[in-house]
Amino acid sequence: MNVLQLAWRNLLRNRRRTWASALTMAVGMAGVLLFGGYQRAVQYGLETAFVRKLGHLQVQHRDYLQYGSGNPAAYGIRDYRRIQREIESDPELKDMLAAVTPTLTLGAIAGHYASGTSRTVLAQGSEPEGQNRLLRWDARGLRQAAKPMALTGSDANAAVLGGGVAKTLGLCLSDGDRACAAAAAEGEGLPPDLAALTGPARAADGKRIELLTATAAGAPNVARLRVLGVERQGAREWDDVYVGLHLSQAQRLLYGEGEPMATAILLQLKSSGQIEAARRRLQQLFQAGLSAQPLAAHDFAALQPLYERIVDMFGAIFGFMAALIASVTLFTTGNTMNMAVMERTREIGALRSIGLRRGGVQRLFLCEGALLGVIGGLGGLLLSLGLAWLINRAGLSWLPPGVVDPSPILIRVWGETPLLASCMGGLMAVALLSSWWPSRRAARWNIVDALRQA
Repeated sequence: MNVLQLAWRNLLRNRRRTWASALTMAVGMAGVLLFGGYQRAVQYGLETAFVRKLGHLQVQHRDYLQYGSGNPAAYGIRDYRRIQREIESDPELKDMLAAVTPTLTLGAIAGHYASGTSRTVLAQGSEPEGQNRLLRWDARGLRQAAKPMALTGSDANAAVLGGGVAKTLGLCLSDGDRACAAAAAEGEGLPPDLAALTGPARAADGKRIELLTATAAGAPNVARLRVLGVERQGAREWDDVYVGLHLSQAQRLLYGEGEPMATAILLQLKSSGQIEAARRRLQQLFQAGLSAQPLAAHDFAALQPLYERIVDMFGAIFGFMAALIASVTLFTTGNTMNMAVMERTREIGALRSIGLRRGGVQRLFLCEGALLGVIGGLGGLLLSLGLAWLINRAGLSWLPPGVVDPSPILIRVWGETPLLASCMGGLMAVALLSSWWPSRRAARWNIVDALRQA
C-alpha cells in the first residue's frame, strides 16, 4: 500500500476533525478568491472606463504634461493628421490599433450673458466619431454599454456642458426652474464689443453660451455655442469646468486662421497587454519619420494616477486579508496534525520497529497535510464559484471614478488563472508548512520514545 492510500485512510479515522479542518480551509480560500475576484473586477472596470475616455496611449508634445495645460498653443502637435495617418498605416501598429482620434484641450471663459453669469472652464475639442469608437472598447468582457457622445450628428457650433458649469451659468435646461428663469430675465444681453467678435447674430434657437479665449497670437476670440444639454462627468472637479465641443470649433477658437493643431492623439489598442510593444514602436517612429517634432507617448495610468492608486490600495487590502486567513489556516491545520501525531504514537512505534525510516514517517504526515490542503482548496474553489455566481446575478452596482452610470458589481473568479494558481499554491504551502513541524517531531521519535508515549 503506497503512502497516498495510507494518508487518505488516516484522514478518515477522525472524520469530524478532518472535515472541520477542510471546511476552515475552504471558507478561508473562498474568502480570498471572492475578494481577489472583486479586486480583478474593480481593476477591469477602472481600466475600461479610463481607456474609453483617454485611450491606452496619448501622443503629445514632449513637454505638454509639464507646461502645455497653461499654453496649449505653444505645445500643440503640428500636422497632426499626417502623424495620425502614419501611425494608423504603420505595419506593426495597425494590427494593434482599435481607434485613433485627435483632441484639443484649452482654457476659456464661458459666459451666459442672458443671466449675467460667467466662469472659467476647460474646453475639450474632439471628433464625435472617433470618441464613439473609443467608447466601444470592451476587451475585458464587462459588457458595459456606453452612450454615444451628445455631440454626435450635431452642427459645428454645438456644445455640451458639465453639470456644475450649467448650474453656475444659470442655464434653464429643465422646465419649471423658476430661479433660473428669474435670473435669465434679469440678465443683460451680450456686450456689443463681444458680439462683434462672434460675427452676425443668429436666431436664438435654444440655450446659448459665449466662449471667450485668446488665440495663439494673443488676440481675443469668442464663439457663440448652442448648448445641447448636460453631460455629467464622474469627478465633481471636472464636472464644474467641462465644456465639450467639436474639434474644428476648438481649433478656430485657439488658432483662428492659423494652422490648426491638436494637443493629443489618442491611441486605443485592442488589448492592454500591447501597451509596451506599441510604446516601443512609437519611440522608433519618433526617432525616425516623426522626428521633426519632440513627441512622447504616455499611457493612461500615467495620465490618470488615480488608477494605480486604487489598484495598489486594493492590492494591499488583498495581501493583508490573505495573510490573515493564511495565519488562521496555519494554526488550525497545525493543531489538527498535532492531534493526529499524539493519537498515533503506538502506530509510529510499530512502523519504526518494522524498519520504516524517519523520512518515511515524515512523508506520511506531510502527505496527509497535502491531501487536506487539496480537499480544502477544491472545496473553497467550488464555494467561491457558487457565491460569485449568486453575487453576479444579484444586480448590485457601484460607481467607478470618472464614470457617471453605475457599473454592475462582478466577481471575476473563473478564468482568472493567475489568481486561482496563486491561491491554490498558497493554500498548499500553508498546509505543508502546518504539517512540517508535527511530522518532523513524529519522525524524530525512536522506537522506545514512541512506545513510551503510547
